[in-house]
Amino acid sequence: MDLSVFGRGLVIGFAIAAPVGPIGVLCINRTLAYGRLAGLFSGLGAATADAIYGVVAGFGLTLISAILVEQIFWFRLVGGMFLIYLGVRTFLSKPAETAAAIQPQGLLKVYASTVFLTLTNPATILAFGFIFAGLGLAAAEGDHVAAIWTVFGVFLGSAAWWLLLSSGVSLLQTRLTARHLRWLNRGSGTILAAFGIVALLSSAQG
Repeated sequence: MDLSVFGRGLVIGFAIAAPVGPIGVLCINRTLAYGRLAGLFSGLGAATADAIYGVVAGFGLTLISAILVEQIFWFRLVGGMFLIYLGVRTFLSKPAETAAAIQPQGLLKVYASTVFLTLTNPATILAFGFIFAGLGLAAAEGDHVAAIWTVFGVFLGSAAWWLLLSSGVSLLQTRLTARHLRWLNRGSGTILAAFGIVALLSSAQG
């Protein structure tokens, strides 16, 4: 195992996950509504999608990459509509003063929905492709072992960010009043819907 390759994968995964976008907002909202575990499973869904794109970039699967890029219009359209739906539902939802219990099937649902939502942005594959190529991490000359450790590092790095985020939000929850939560729901819903509208506009322009 090449620790330097694994370490670079960790950094890439953490750096790609850290910017607060629609998935970050969704993770925060779910943590407040259903608890830290729900927020973490949402983040793990995003980390899984990042790992999938890491596999495509790391192993140079040009056919899959080309299909994703060619179908970017539909991905953005479906993803945008889903974000708007989540945004409206979040905006209108009544905030809970304490996190509601969530069953195992509920955790699977939040995980799967986040995987789907993250995968609807196939442009991410381009980012991974440029990063992997620039750092010399793509599988070359059959060096698939290095690519595997890189992808594993990407997953763990991304998962580490989501663990930190969900844990931090969970700790802050006790300081939030019902009024704070109500405005947070409205703000989160507006942001999610705005990301969805941007995705729809991008698909229309494309």
